[in-house]
Amino acid sequence: MVQGASLTCLAASVNGGVYGLIIPQWRRHSNLLRKTHAVSGFDSQCPLHHCLQGLHFMGNPNTLKRRNLRVEAGWLFNKGGEQELDASSERSESANEDILIFFFQLDLATRVQYALNVEQYDIAQQLRNKLTEVEGEVIRQQEAKRGSSSKSEAQDKAISIIRLRADLQNAIENENYAVAAELRDQISELEAESLAASAKALVYENAQYAFRLGQKVKHKTFGYQAVVCGMDPICCESSSWMETAQVEKLARGSSQPFYQVLVDVHEDPNLLVAYVPEENLVAPEKPDMGRFDHPYTSFLFYGMDAAGDFIPIKQLREKYNRPRHEVPMDPPDDDSGGGADA
Repeated sequence: MVQGASLTCLAASVNGGVYGLIIPQWRRHSNLLRKTHAVSGFDSQCPLHHCLQGLHFMGNPNTLKRRNLRVEAGWLFNKGGEQELDASSERSESANEDILIFFFQLDLATRVQYALNVEQYDIAQQLRNKLTEVEGEVIRQQEAKRGSSSKSEAQDKAISIIRLRADLQNAIENENYAVAAELRDQISELEAESLAASAKALVYENAQYAFRLGQKVKHKTFGYQAVVCGMDPICCESSSWMETAQVEKLARGSSQPFYQVLVDVHEDPNLLVAYVPEENLVAPEKPDMGRFDHPYTSFLFYGMDAAGDFIPIKQLREKYNRPRHEVPMDPPDDDSGGGADA
């Protein structure tokens, strides 16, 4: 169901008003999809192509009107003077891009399977090659971001330090003190970089999160409702984003978990995807079975569970290496105890 959604549907919906961002550096990958459409007629034949045709704002048709009004009204207050910190300060284009790339992977995998089902093996092979290329690039990005590469980087630097120390010893023995001084500086620099890489890898390996994928949360400051769809043990945004979001003023700073959250479009249609520090989020005290509308929930989650939270698809759990959450069942009432409540 979800995995059959078409990238072109998503792009059209996003550009149609949900979020004016599509990933320029990934356009070259979508060229292959357009070629396969022309050859195989995927868009007309594949029933899964229509999965996200209704990806625009679900429910209230006035949402887009409210969105435009809010954008226009915002200009009245942003002219001149110091801007107040508002919900838009946590808007994250990189988080939105990360989600769209993830969707692109799902879409490619579905098209490979569909091509195999209709015995279009040449097209399936082309798509599989493209999927392998995309997955490899995504893995490299994730490793660089989430510390997996930091561990190997620290190991590589440790090996380089050993070699430099051997060179340093030779330089001292040969009384080549100028070279020895340069080598000593290089060793000091590498030791500092190795320590930083090891610390980053350790943070990711031992990360503890207060919230889970698919959980409904509320922003303590801005009050909007959102759903968690991604997480990092520390802030992985750019320095300019952290400056705009005033991360340095947070009680726990940037060294706390940050979450990618989908914001209910009826509460803030301009925001859509935010990157929020853990200290700014709170879970509802009681199960929230109320309505939640967002264009990305249809391909990131299977639906709602008995507690009102969203059930992340398997691929999303694997992306963040998170376990499946089981909703605890209330114990049955025991009428055999015989004692009446006081």
